[in-house]
Amino acid sequence: MNTFKKLKQYYWPHKKFLFWSLFFLIFVTAITVVYPIILQVTIDEVVLQDRYELIPYISMIFLGLMVLKGISTFSFQYLGDIFGMTSVYKLRESLYDKLQSLAFKFYDNAKTGDIMSRLTSDVEGFRFFLSAGFAELIRIVTLISISLSVMFYFSIPLAFVTMAAMPFLIIVVLQFDKRVHPAFRKVRKSMGSLNTRIQENVSGINTVKSLSREDFEIDRFSTSNNHYKHTYLDTSKIWSKYFPMMELIGNISVVVLLAYGGMLVINNNLTLGELVAFFSLVWYILGPLQNFGFVINQFSQAKASGERLLEILEAKEDIEEKSDAIEVPIKGHVSFKNVTLTYSENDDSALKNISFEAPKGKIIGLIGPTGSGKTSITQLITRFYEPEKGEILIDGRPVADYKLKALRKNIGFVLQEPFLFSTTIKENISYGNSDVTDEQIVDAAKRAQAHDFIMSMPDGYHTILGERGMGLSGGQKQRIAIARAICINPSILVLDDATSAVDMETEFEIQKALKEVMKGRTSFIIAHRISSLKHADEILVLNDGEIVERGTHSELLSNNGAYENIYNIQYQDKEEILKPAGNH
Repeated sequence: MNTFKKLKQYYWPHKKFLFWSLFFLIFVTAITVVYPIILQVTIDEVVLQDRYELIPYISMIFLGLMVLKGISTFSFQYLGDIFGMTSVYKLRESLYDKLQSLAFKFYDNAKTGDIMSRLTSDVEGFRFFLSAGFAELIRIVTLISISLSVMFYFSIPLAFVTMAAMPFLIIVVLQFDKRVHPAFRKVRKSMGSLNTRIQENVSGINTVKSLSREDFEIDRFSTSNNHYKHTYLDTSKIWSKYFPMMELIGNISVVVLLAYGGMLVINNNLTLGELVAFFSLVWYILGPLQNFGFVINQFSQAKASGERLLEILEAKEDIEEKSDAIEVPIKGHVSFKNVTLTYSENDDSALKNISFEAPKGKIIGLIGPTGSGKTSITQLITRFYEPEKGEILIDGRPVADYKLKALRKNIGFVLQEPFLFSTTIKENISYGNSDVTDEQIVDAAKRAQAHDFIMSMPDGYHTILGERGMGLSGGQKQRIAIARAICINPSILVLDDATSAVDMETEFEIQKALKEVMKGRTSFIIAHRISSLKHADEILVLNDGEIVERGTHSELLSNNGAYENIYNIQYQDKEEILKPAGNH
């Protein structure tokens, strides 16, 4: 119940729908218990007393009750659905909001399919219990209580004898609950893994097909699917074990009822009508008690779902905004002072004692082998991660002093693998600035050397892209991403290997455009190609999280260090290859 208590803020504000739904539910249940009483009166007062003139009146009463029951059934079901859906509407929004606020550290270990499963299957599992499961629990309690009251009114001895087996049924039900909840949690977790497998396969279908790994992916899916099957069957085994026991105990109660009740009728201690009513009423108790297993099933699934939802809602937000954070214009002077970054406790430091200055309007180049810490530097500027030691300043203020949204809106990113949404090219370019005009979008596209290929597409800027920009080349996607960054008009521009997917001629054209874009902006260029950053005001050469060299292109070439080695690999070896054979 602790799970439901923690999630109370989402469903309790809508309790009026719950209470009205339960009001109509109790009314429906009370009408249901009237049926055996009508049956008892019909047998004892009409059939056995030959008073058939009462049948029209009994029929009218019965018909009236049917109409009232129908109206009340609609009311409690509809109001119950309103209660459940309204509750999870806010819950689902809170989950989505939380996902937007969680730091990159959360997503480093999260699986997309599992997150999707939580926001869909788990939310629906929780909603179903709120809409129907809880109402069913109240119906069971109400039906059993009223039925027992009527049974004790008819015959106290027979009621006690009939109920003798009920404690054993309750024990079985409780044991069932103890076993089934952990089982359903495993089912939910297995479903999340299965969704992840599907999502990864669909997202990476180009890689799968290009490497002819279809059979391998089929085997991997089969393994996950098989695990889900066996996990679900384990739950089904628990279900199959306990429900026959519940049914057996119920049937024993019925046999005892008929034997002892028949003896009471013979001895004139009970009327025939009361025995028939007793037989109907006992099923109003046994049926709900057996159905209690289904309610426990729903409760267990809802509890397991709620626990998975709480894992997101209660996830620690590593990047917190200060209560007195400010929102002021950012000029773009960036300073790193003895900064060390470690992503997790068991990892080596990604950055070690990094210090440098990036004055407003200057271009800083970052080069080094994969994993040397280039991208980590830019992720610290935007506070995607917090440094373990040291300080990052922008315009002389610690980055933590700025409001997060204000800080990040002043930083334009063009990533190595840009993400494009399944919408129009125009909306992708304007994604970071909803106030940008059509003229500014076209101007940004021209600067990014994207306008010509956009206009060659069927609907121009209104062309709808496939998922992740499917249908565009890598270079085209990166040029749209560059145009998007231009539209933001940021004070700080980060180009994370932004021209890696274009040919040399296109790279040259983009570099010309970017020179205009970078004027007056502090720019960080992460690149593996020296041609992309040799015009930088300062180049930082990184290796194993440390700055091993720094300087301009010409200064670094004269150092006979790591930068010169990179240059020789990229240029001198290429020149050697291109020499005519006679010159060797």
